[in-house]
Amino acid sequence: MKKAYLVLADGTVFAGESVGAEVDSIGELVFTTGVVGYLETLTDPSYAGQIVMQTFPLIGNYGTIPADFEGRSAVRGYVAREICAHPSNFRSEGALRDFLVSQGIPALTGVDTRALTRLIRQQGVVNAKICREVPADLKDIREYTVSGVVPQVTCAAPEVFPAAGERRFSVVLVDYGAKRNIIRELNRRGCEVTAVPAGASAEEILARKPDGVMLSNGPGDPAENTFCIDQIRKLLGRVPLFGICLGHQLTALAAGGRTEKMKFGHRGANQPVKDLRTGRTWITSQNHGYAVVSDSLPLGEIRFVNANDGTCEGVDYPGCRAFTTQFHPEACAGPKDTGFLFDRFCRLMEGIDDAEG
Repeated sequence: MKKAYLVLADGTVFAGESVGAEVDSIGELVFTTGVVGYLETLTDPSYAGQIVMQTFPLIGNYGTIPADFEGRSAVRGYVAREICAHPSNFRSEGALRDFLVSQGIPALTGVDTRALTRLIRQQGVVNAKICREVPADLKDIREYTVSGVVPQVTCAAPEVFPAAGERRFSVVLVDYGAKRNIIRELNRRGCEVTAVPAGASAEEILARKPDGVMLSNGPGDPAENTFCIDQIRKLLGRVPLFGICLGHQLTALAAGGRTEKMKFGHRGANQPVKDLRTGRTWITSQNHGYAVVSDSLPLGEIRFVNANDGTCEGVDYPGCRAFTTQFHPEACAGPKDTGFLFDRFCRLMEGIDDAEG
């Protein structure tokens, strides 16, 4: 394997070995704590613009399984302590290294990911570059920003996904970079899902006469998506609505709230979330670097908070037939504790607003 480098914006250099595509790439360096689910991470469009580092030391041991992909890979790079060269799993269709090369993703192995994680936790997320030669000028690394990424990952045209079994509901999914398992969870509950691009207007969405609207996850700074925010404002109260991750943040902005960038975000499959209505704590899967500012919401009631840092994890909008979560109830691979929220969405579409769960 060839030597390659991870160069941070402050000039810090981590040497490693190249195991992906032989290209240089700049991105925002973030870490995720998942023990499993590396395939879902690598194919989650919410990572657009970012170099992803795994804190778990051994990645790739069960190979590449296309059936588990969540979407098109959008990561700018990948870093791990060790990437397994010889996977062992009856579902595997190849080594992770081959997938990284095929997708044009530069990747490093042999890096001290514990030291990198400590650095990010202390300083916050940093820009970085995966490269084959250490650059003398760091200006392009320092000036990099994750912007304009939702248009890069949304679907190009509407697409229909039939319900599994009897069709009970018609749902429009606004695709800001949707994970495929959101669609699967809706399909298995009898929802015919029509995914539409992020640029779809509220009028276009309502013209489809949906029983409900799903606002998906997605990448980047929620506040820059002003058109999407305006459309959600028009949808609130008109149709049952469920927002996840970026959809949660955009809804809060549409309702008059604010969002802020977190120091290093929540990324992994072990985030505890407390339900303020029941007092129960759920283990959730998350991937976000921005959060809704809890005391900024003139409309809506905080329903869930993160048990570690108290940040907003979900909002109910009484009277609007709408609710949103920062975490991922469709998580795969990850805890499935909160899958009941899809059932709540179905009850809303039936006209029952009981806020159960």
